[in-house]
Amino acid sequence: MIKEIKYLIFVMTITLFIFFTVKYYFSDNNKKKSYRSFKDIDEKILVYSKKLPILINDTNNIIKYVKQNDDKKKKKFNFWKLLENNE
Repeated sequence: MIKEIKYLIFVMTITLFIFFTVKYYFSDNNKKKSYRSFKDIDEKILVYSKKLPILINDTNNIIKYVKQNDDKKKKKFNFWKLLENNE
């Protein structure tokens, strides 16, 4: 009997939590606040974008290419063979 009551309390708590969360999320007050915050953020982005300095490009002809040789034989290591040879 006590076990069933305990489960009932758990289920009621979870359902109430979900209910109040959804109720707040879809409320008009929350929607108004979110739209206002989006509008404020957009205005702040516009203000900051106007204040940004434009930098000149000084990266012309700075890339130097290095020629790599593939003539070397690369030794392939096998992990298990390395362990076996370690005596």
